[in-house]
Amino acid sequence: MPTAHAMPDGAAQARGTLGCVLAGGLARRMGGGDKPLRTLGGRPMLDHALARLAPQVAAVVLNANGDPARFASYGLPVVADGLPDYPGPLAGILAAMDWAAAERPDLPWIASVPGDSPFIPDDLVARLHAAREAASVPFACARSGGQTHPPVGLWPVALREELRAALLAGERKIDRWTARHGCTHADWPDNPVDPFFNANAPEDLAIAERLLPLLQTPQRSAIDKDSRDCGERHA
Repeated sequence: MPTAHAMPDGAAQARGTLGCVLAGGLARRMGGGDKPLRTLGGRPMLDHALARLAPQVAAVVLNANGDPARFASYGLPVVADGLPDYPGPLAGILAAMDWAAAERPDLPWIASVPGDSPFIPDDLVARLHAAREAASVPFACARSGGQTHPPVGLWPVALREELRAALLAGERKIDRWTARHGCTHADWPDNPVDPFFNANAPEDLAIAERLLPLLQTPQRSAIDKDSRDCGERHA
């Protein structure tokens, strides 16, 4: 995969990181269906998220529930929540942790991003690692313009059993759980475009269309190459 433009220490850690795109939400404000498959700039939002995340990590999985065949064209592993009733992004992160432990034990970290966030920065994973190391805590999440984005974060696979126990006990809030163990933030500006803008509703998609020309997203050919690379590793 291409090398991320990032700080050296964080870039080295990123090579031991599994990327996870969280695509398992119910999309109620979008009228149901898969938000990441809604079109932005003539391409699914998922294309934009993958094009930005894949070069930063060693491999990528999609967290989604239901029939995985709808994501078959991406050539990536699809991992479903292991808990019933759609308990939220923590369940998707746990599913990625479990997959990494079973299939890629050489990747001790998970970097998660929502599938409806098409503008994530190309230095995301390296800067999350750098922030975590500087603060000597196990978790880091993104922050822009003073607003935290808990689903955009870095997670140690070593804490997956603690996360499982918390979910089974009813925990659903990311920031409350990570605060128990220690979490820091990596900061980005939110101007001219908030890199963590997410399209939750049809009107957000219209805003994203207006913002898209301000950014350059790698083309689908780059995604296909990264997907093939990930698929070959797990064939």
